[in-house]
Amino acid sequence: MDAAGLTETVDRAALLVAGASSITVLTGAGISTDSGIPDFRGPDGIWTKNPAAERASNLHFYLSDPEVRKANWQVMASGIWDEARPNVGHRVLVDLERSGRLHTLVTQNVDGLHSMAGTGSERLVEVHGTVRRSMCLGCGVQAPIEVVLERVRSGEVDPGCLDCGDLLKRATVSFGQALFPGDMERAEEAARTCDLLLAVGSTLGVYPVAAMVPVAVRHGAALVVINGSPTEMDHLADVVVRGSISEVLPRIVGGRTDDSGSVVV
Repeated sequence: MDAAGLTETVDRAALLVAGASSITVLTGAGISTDSGIPDFRGPDGIWTKNPAAERASNLHFYLSDPEVRKANWQVMASGIWDEARPNVGHRVLVDLERSGRLHTLVTQNVDGLHSMAGTGSERLVEVHGTVRRSMCLGCGVQAPIEVVLERVRSGEVDPGCLDCGDLLKRATVSFGQALFPGDMERAEEAARTCDLLLAVGSTLGVYPVAAMVPVAVRHGAALVVINGSPTEMDHLADVVVRGSISEVLPRIVGGRTDDSGSVVV
């Protein structure tokens, strides 16, 4: 898309956002790319470069193979997530919340950057969990992940729960593991009751989260899709914006752009 075409679609999206009073946002991996977090399956993806990491994301292998758990804890303790910080895309969604128009922010990401940016927990649904916390697979207790990582750095290769002795893992939803209770219900309610759904940085192909999109459209919400490549729900969108999320999202949420590309608040 050329610059003029991008400006036109950004302006159309900005008008829809400006006219909405209750906005539900769905974010995927694309919003965190500019924070230095790679995707999972792309050419430079986490799982592409380290197939063992994909095994650790499968609950069956995690439970049955101590070596998978040990390797996973070593990767986590190496500080793989330590340098990641929220970017302008995360921060502009905090501004949207402060404006009083954010209904709910549902994220497929586990990086914790929306929370770090300042999105309130009452508005945030981390539907696939977060790497910033640990969880016990027995009693369910959660704690900041750093508490467990310090134990690993001190020599524990496969740390167990200090409360019940069962296995620990990061508080993310692995393959073969159920979503956390109540999260999809919150996400579906947000889709049904918003007047605009803003889908950012997601291919919209991972279910059940992607089902939010047709639910929102069926209930009369406008749909704006922002992504660097085509998504599976583009045909449902009122506006599709192709571009860098860090570049276009502030322009869309902040207001229309003038002829020079500056945001008109």
